[in-house]
Amino acid sequence: MSRTEGSRHREEAMSAAQYYRRLNIPERVEEALNTGYRLNPPDLPGYLSNYFADLSNPPVISNIHGRRILGGAGNAALEVEVFCTVRNNDKKICSAVIPADSAPPLTCYTAEVEEKEKTMSVETAIEWIRESIGPMLGGIQPNDQSNIDQLLSDFYQPKMEESRRQRESELQSAASSTKSVPSPPASPAATKKKGSGKGKKAAAAEKPIPPAEPPEPIVRGSLAVSAVSLAVATSSSILREVPLYSYISTLRHEEPPSKMAIPTPLITLLSYGKCSPGKLNLMKEVMMVPRPGLTAQQAVDLALSLQAQIIKQIDAVAKNASVSKNVSAQGCLVLAGDRIDQPLDLLREACEQLGLELGTDIYLAINCAAHELMDYNKGKYEIINGTWKSPEDMVDVYADIISRHPDVMALVDPLRMEDVAQWEILGKTVGSRCYLIADVASRTKPSLPCGDPIRTSGAVLKYTNHTTITDLLMKVRLMEEEKRVIVLGCPHEECSGSSVADLSVAIGAQFIKLGGLLRGERTAKYNRLLAIEEELAQRGMLDSFSAFDFPVIWSESQNSEETGLSI
Repeated sequence: MSRTEGSRHREEAMSAAQYYRRLNIPERVEEALNTGYRLNPPDLPGYLSNYFADLSNPPVISNIHGRRILGGAGNAALEVEVFCTVRNNDKKICSAVIPADSAPPLTCYTAEVEEKEKTMSVETAIEWIRESIGPMLGGIQPNDQSNIDQLLSDFYQPKMEESRRQRESELQSAASSTKSVPSPPASPAATKKKGSGKGKKAAAAEKPIPPAEPPEPIVRGSLAVSAVSLAVATSSSILREVPLYSYISTLRHEEPPSKMAIPTPLITLLSYGKCSPGKLNLMKEVMMVPRPGLTAQQAVDLALSLQAQIIKQIDAVAKNASVSKNVSAQGCLVLAGDRIDQPLDLLREACEQLGLELGTDIYLAINCAAHELMDYNKGKYEIINGTWKSPEDMVDVYADIISRHPDVMALVDPLRMEDVAQWEILGKTVGSRCYLIADVASRTKPSLPCGDPIRTSGAVLKYTNHTTITDLLMKVRLMEEEKRVIVLGCPHEECSGSSVADLSVAIGAQFIKLGGLLRGERTAKYNRLLAIEEELAQRGMLDSFSAFDFPVIWSESQNSEETGLSI
């Protein structure tokens, strides 16, 4: 070796020694070896690996990848994968899945156009992630949830404004086109004749109903925000080696609570909605509600028994006839009915056969989906084919149902959002013994501030579109301050992801609405809920809701300290 090479090696050795001393490596190596010698672990290399892993830099996001996958009904959904640099290695940490939701149309979509819109929304979301969101979040620690969510919201805001301006321009163009078409001349036959009796009949027409408010606009690609926020939260929970529900609960409480409750599942058994084959339209979902104190496993077992008994009864009535047993997107049986009591009588008979008592062992909830029943030409709800009811009449219909079936303890969307006065009357009539829950009728989305024009017992929250984890936690906090019941639900068309179960436990939801037990994407969520219940029980952390508390919302004096009745 030449003198020059030897000098260079000595300089490199001195630089290396200074480098390692600056990082305290010699001391740490000595400490690790001495501690390992004293502890004498069965796997010394594994012990040393863990020792130095704890000293490594925290993981940071290196890449985010989005791709289109198939949802439960073959519909488009978005999967987001998060990659992190962990101890100098780039590795995939997790993925999260969000189903696509189509933007509200100016006119009704056909199924083909709606599915095309969903696919375009997913493709737009993938483009956002590839070109903007991924690079924007690169180098950030995945546990910095609030900062990441703020960056996502700031990125989305101009997209939303651009979409709003485009929508307004389209509406103005449509209005201009309408004005340019000359109105047809009035027909002589339509002219009211003097002295005819028809004028008096027209004068006695009922007061017109409030028009439907335009739905909250959904920006194409917005599900990139919710999917990335959820995927980042899931990545952080995996890197911390804690369940997702525990990690998100820490974001909410700063410290994990000592006890956590499993929300009561609203398990859909039957559907007699607008798309069912019979005349009855009023009951889009008839749901079983287990009595307080039952575990989620016991609730699912009860629902399975009821479901099997109902099928047995249907087959017995049909005898040799072939009976179609269609399954809805919510994962339940779609049956034909001609009268309001028919679904409730069917369930009562099934309970009697199983030795169960409605109103004691189990209760019922009904998703009325009133917005689907309104005929705006008539200004009335078509609850049964050919049977029309005004918003005022609907209050009497529900009061009669609750009076004759006190086991019905919740109504979801019994009226449209616009029927403010009727919500108020219905609340004062049955609100002390029946939850009135707003789903589609609620303007209260996780990404929006409180602003419902109606007063309800609670609302169904859904994690979708441009919602972030921070948005969801903020919405939950506001609802808790208002003493409203929190129900976490699923979109109409779901996919295989099960994170909604973790979210429901983390936010302390009283109820979870997952649909029925006849579709795989639904049962995946029930399976996750049961797994969480088992984990909490094993750790001695399992709590439960001891009663159905009906908040006093419609009392004359609105005292925030008042509490409702309990079952």
